[in-house]
Amino acid sequence: MAQAMKNPHRGGDRLASNAPYPSTDETRVASLLKQCPSTGETPLTVTEGLAPVAALWVKDERARMNLGSFKALGAAYVIARQAVDAAGHAPGRGSLAGHTYVTASAGNHGMSVAAGARAFGAEAVIYIAETVPESFADRLRAQGARVVREGADYAASMAAALAAAEAEGWTLLSDSSWDGYTEAPYTLMEGYLQMADEAVRQCPEVPTHVFLQAGVGGLAGAVAAYVRKRWGDDPTIVVVEPDAAPALMQSVIEGKAVYADGPDSIMGRLDCKEPSLIALNGLARDADYFVTVSDDEVAMHLPAMAAAGLETTASGGAGIAAVMSGEVREAVAVTETSRVLCFLSEAPE
Repeated sequence: MAQAMKNPHRGGDRLASNAPYPSTDETRVASLLKQCPSTGETPLTVTEGLAPVAALWVKDERARMNLGSFKALGAAYVIARQAVDAAGHAPGRGSLAGHTYVTASAGNHGMSVAAGARAFGAEAVIYIAETVPESFADRLRAQGARVVREGADYAASMAAALAAAEAEGWTLLSDSSWDGYTEAPYTLMEGYLQMADEAVRQCPEVPTHVFLQAGVGGLAGAVAAYVRKRWGDDPTIVVVEPDAAPALMQSVIEGKAVYADGPDSIMGRLDCKEPSLIALNGLARDADYFVTVSDDEVAMHLPAMAAAGLETTASGGAGIAAVMSGEVREAVAVTETSRVLCFLSEAPE
């Protein structure tokens, strides 16, 4: 059953004093991403029949940079920024030769690290857990990455990546932030502003509601901050998490970052038990509601999404599934006159 909570910290101060708010400066993002392969806008689709609303606009990230996910905008942008810094001018394919990036990934972040490193002549080492499908490992290798399996879950593979970074002198590039590690993820989230800026320009009217699915909160935190910059307080921002991993909701309830333990979720990209501190700060300030959805509910709505031309995974469609839930719509005051913006964050596997 879906749960919903009105944000008691809306408009308030940071919950994590050791981390910044998300960036809202989109000015460098587009020009730098042009240094990466296959740049170009993704579409905003007008979708009918999925929910009783006046308009349902879906920002479709399935073809972003030919990598299948919005996360293509994150790590690749960080690496492009570092390539410019290293070259002192427009970077070339060998600007980061001899440099190695390392991360852990259960999905699309690793693809962005691998593609960004490849574009500028660097190496990428991606740690994956034992549960990650070999098909994903093959996709990483196709981007030129070295894949290392270690650990029973994502947390264990991230610990291994961190240890390797320290032992080898490699650059750790995570899409989350924690105490003492904020600079790279701050820049990474700034890359997501390209998607947010496109959506703002493509929407024919200001939405009444914006639904943002969240794992550690990178997408949600970046987009919410930019929505407030461009549209002010008008849209109601709704953060959607799996009920098995309500890390942001629980952290907002307790007023600090907490670990939200729970069973595994089919929303694997969102199945994150600890929030990014940067995202937590931004969403505590900018979001109006936090809601959770169950695996069963999201799975129930995926066939209808596919029939509407929006085939995706449970993670990619969680925000749309929340709009399709009568319980959620009632809780966050979505009505037949509402105009809703959602993000289809990844292609089907």
